[in-house]
Amino acid sequence: MHRGRVVFGAMDEVVFGRPASEALVAQLDRLGTRRAFLMVSGTLNRETDVIDTIRRALGSRCVGTFDAMPPHTPRSAVIAASEQARAADADLIVTIGGGSITDGAKAVQLCLANDIRSADDIDRIKAGRGGLPRLAAPTVRQISVPTTIAGGEFSSTAGVTNEKTKVKEALRHPLIMPRAVILDPWLAQHTPEWLWLSTGIRAVDHCVEGICSREAHPYGDAQALKGLSMLAQALPRVKAAAGDLDARMDCQIGTWLSTGPLASGVPMGASHGIGYVLGAEFGVPHGYTSCVMLPSVMRWNKSANAERQALVAAAMGHPNDDAGDVLDRFIRNLGMPRSLREVKVGPEHFDRIAQQAMATPWVPRNPRKIEGPAQVREILDMTA
Repeated sequence: MHRGRVVFGAMDEVVFGRPASEALVAQLDRLGTRRAFLMVSGTLNRETDVIDTIRRALGSRCVGTFDAMPPHTPRSAVIAASEQARAADADLIVTIGGGSITDGAKAVQLCLANDIRSADDIDRIKAGRGGLPRLAAPTVRQISVPTTIAGGEFSSTAGVTNEKTKVKEALRHPLIMPRAVILDPWLAQHTPEWLWLSTGIRAVDHCVEGICSREAHPYGDAQALKGLSMLAQALPRVKAAAGDLDARMDCQIGTWLSTGPLASGVPMGASHGIGYVLGAEFGVPHGYTSCVMLPSVMRWNKSANAERQALVAAAMGHPNDDAGDVLDRFIRNLGMPRSLREVKVGPEHFDRIAQQAMATPWVPRNPRKIEGPAQVREILDMTA
């Protein structure tokens, strides 16, 4: 008998297939907000007219722009954005960019609500081993226009990197989930190919680890299997023709579906857990961590979940093949890295990575039980 609990988050709507400038005006009208603070990609702001177009569409309702969020959302940048949003008296945060910007705005919401004014103060709002701290609920909410396809805009968790410890820490609150997400395939054409395709593999990783979890259930499966099928077909189409808007839209919707397992309580596994460490400690981009780790994790796990892995291979169009091999070929054909060496992480670091990965939320819930760092090291050695 299946057992579980599905919690529907605090998101009002997802808008897809409309230009962001048009959809954002409609959202501000719907919400009655008058002071939108933009957190945006620096590249989009400085090298394209996308952000200017949105500012013009919002007019006097745009009260500021922050465009300096580095990868992996460091605490210092969260504080800088929070101070700017506070000074602007923002009543809404609008993000236009990738996952680090989306997570940064989630963190800013909590900083504004809980009077967090320094990097060290973030200790007061982070999730710890003892659970979640008591937090004042955000009143300044968020709308996200993602330009990458890792899917973080559909969750109520933010990953913020502590620069002192080089550890990515979780901030959580039901209301930091964006009130709306706008999926704009026209805007997405500005995203560099490597970033689009690699974050697409991050979304594939969400699907795959959700399907292969010991705690999988039909609600999550339905979304993850469809999302995986869409991504498997659409990512190569974008690589073949960057201007294929239908393929980009399919990638975006597939990514939305990829978050179904996590949103309904299904845990991720070792690919995500090890990826947290590679990102925070070594600066490996989110998407690349999945490109490198996922096939090896699948091969290591196969003795525990071969039947579930068969569902993955079938959803990707290769029902009689080994899922780890299918993923390996798929990632290689997109031109993405497939080894730790390619992302400049050498074996001399593996023991430290293995030790830190055990402290992540996901390695202890990997479908094949991981008893300690030595087994994480086995996976890393397969990926060297």
